[in-house]
Amino acid sequence: MLRDVRKWNMEKAKEFLQLNKEEAETVLRLNIQPTRVGFQCSFYEDFALRGIRVDTVQPGFVSCTLKVPPRLTDKSGNLAKGAVANLVDEVGAAVVHVEGLPMNVSADMSISFLGTAKLNFS
Repeated sequence: MLRDVRKWNMEKAKEFLQLNKEEAETVLRLNIQPTRVGFQCSFYEDFALRGIRVDTVQPGFVSCTLKVPPRLTDKSGNLAKGAVANLVDEVGAAVVHVEGLPMNVSADMSISFLGTAKLNFS
């Protein structure tokens, strides 16, 4: 029984992640440049972090704002939960990073979703 439920869940996940024809064509048109360390952002960084505005920086604290772009929304038009976790991870790493020192840290990340952020919401 549990095996059938897991299989059904996997099929639903695959169905949810499946691109339609228009989405697939959009992906094929993406121009992904090779990453050169120190010269330009990677595709991942540009995709995930573009648009973040740093408002306040203090030792151990960074406050940022982001107008929710279409690329980070789910099919319902809400900021995707995975995008939230990614943003928390990336900005959190920037808080603990010290230039010239190795990133020898581990983090326990807990995110509570109290509501949804809609497209173009800031």
